[in-house]
Amino acid sequence: MVSIDEVARHAGVSTATVSRALSGRGHVSDATKARVEAAAKTLGYVVSASASSLASGRTRNIGVLVPFLDRWFFSTVLSGIASALMRRGYDITLYSLTADRAERRDVFDTFLRRQRVDGVIAISIEIGEEETEQLMALDLPVIAIGGPNPRLTTLTVDDVAVARLATEHLLALGHREIAHIGASPEFDIDFHIPTHRRQGFEQALADAGIPVKPSLFEPADFTIEGGFRAAKQLLGKPGGRPTAIFAASDEMAIGALLAARELGYRVPEDISVVGIDGHELGEFFRLTTVDQFPRGQGERAADAILAELEKGVAPTHQPGELPYELIVRGSTARLAD
Repeated sequence: MVSIDEVARHAGVSTATVSRALSGRGHVSDATKARVEAAAKTLGYVVSASASSLASGRTRNIGVLVPFLDRWFFSTVLSGIASALMRRGYDITLYSLTADRAERRDVFDTFLRRQRVDGVIAISIEIGEEETEQLMALDLPVIAIGGPNPRLTTLTVDDVAVARLATEHLLALGHREIAHIGASPEFDIDFHIPTHRRQGFEQALADAGIPVKPSLFEPADFTIEGGFRAAKQLLGKPGGRPTAIFAASDEMAIGALLAARELGYRVPEDISVVGIDGHELGEFFRLTTVDQFPRGQGERAADAILAELEKGVAPTHQPGELPYELIVRGSTARLAD
C-alpha cells in the first residue's frame, strides 16, 4: 500500500503539505496542490478515511433527515446533496424521519448523538422545539430545506408565491373555470406545503375577482395515480367542466394529463394543465410547470453546510429564498373563444 511519505517524496513536499492538499484543510498553493494530486494519482494513493478522521476530529460524513425515500422530489433533492458532498470527499448517512414519535426519538436521542456525522441536513421536515433543542445540543452545523425554523439556517421556497405564479399563468391565458388538485389533510404535514399552494391559488383567483368554487377542488396524494383519479372526478362531474387544472405537484399534473386524454379531451386545446416542481418527466409530457429546481436545492444545502464546516462561515439562521421559474411548454394554451 502506498504511504503518504511516498507521495510527499514523489511531489517534493512535506507530508503535512500532502495532508493539507488532499484534505482541503489549510492553505496550499494551486500549483503545489496540483503536483500533490498528480503524485497521488500516479502512485495510486488513497486517503485513509479513518486516519483523516482521527487527525481532524471529523468523520467527513453528513447526516440527512428525509421523510420519504420513495418520492421523486425527495430523492432528487437527495441526489443533489450526495453529488455535491461526494465532490468534496464527504459521505452521507440517511435517516428516514417519519411521523412516528418512537422512531423520531430514536433518531434524535440515539443515532445523531453518536457523533458519527459532522453536520445535519433536514429535507422538508418540520422539526419541533424539543427536537430543535436536541440538534442544537449536538453543536454541529444544521441546514434545513423548508421552514421556517428561526433557530436553524433554512433554505425555503415561497410556496404561496409559486402557486400564485402558476395560477396567474392560467388567468393570463383567459381561463376562469380553473380546477385545483391539492391534498387532503392527512397529506398536509411538514410545513403545510399543500395548504400554502392552495392559498396561493385562491389569492390569485381573488385578485382576478373570481370566486373560489369548492366543486373545482379535488384532493389527491401527490402521486401520478392520485392526480389521475382526481382529474377523472373533476372532468366527469355533471355540469360545466373546468377549462384548466392547476395541480400542486408535477406528478399530479401528469396524472391529470393522462386522465384528460383517456376521457377524450385534447391538451391544451380542450383543457390546460399546469403543475409545480420541475419533474424530470415534465419535458417528455410537455408539461407547463413552475420549476423549483429540487436538485439545485440539495446542492445549495450541501454547499452551505460545507462552507460552515470548512471555512467557518457562521450561519445566519435567516431563511434563504430558493429560486423558482415558470417553464411554459405545451400543456397550456390561451382559452379558445
